[in-house]
Amino acid sequence: MPASFANRRVSLHVYPERLVVVAEGQAICAHDRIIERSHHKPGRVIYDWRHYLALAIFLGPMADKGSLQRKPGALRNGAPFAEMPDAFRRVQDHVLRKERGDREMVDILSLVLHHDEDAVLCAVELALDAGVPTKTHVLNLLHRLIDKKQTEHPEVDPPEALALDTAPKANVDRYDDLRQTGEKRHAS
Repeated sequence: MPASFANRRVSLHVYPERLVVVAEGQAICAHDRIIERSHHKPGRVIYDWRHYLALAIFLGPMADKGSLQRKPGALRNGAPFAEMPDAFRRVQDHVLRKERGDREMVDILSLVLHHDEDAVLCAVELALDAGVPTKTHVLNLLHRLIDKKQTEHPEVDPPEALALDTAPKANVDRYDDLRQTGEKRHAS
């Protein structure tokens, strides 16, 4: 159940294959039922990592000791986050290497609360492919995906008057001459 509904009245609708938690007339979560035939095995706990993200947003800076905002290291070791999609795990590996990486990861995961999860996952995968798995880059890519703005530049067809007669050739001799003279020159 989402953490934002803690200490509130909810109803549990039990179906043969799923459990649905309802609050305020709306289904707030559903979980598949796990029925074990053996009474000798220990019970299993099923977490949905999305439900714990609300702690970072809804409780904010006045959060209690258990929130992700005050203890973002819970992302690293918390049982609910063991089942995150692979793309989130890979970005977490990159982000946690940096100072304050836990907080940046909370911000990236919190995007799921405001945007479609598939769009956030796509933005994370694009950021990983680009080699820039940062919150800023993920957010930029997510907004491009959502806004569906054109990210490629349109092909330009220059007028014939601007067409080149001869294509320029790379000439590194000039660069070598500058290096050998030892002069300090700056490109302008």
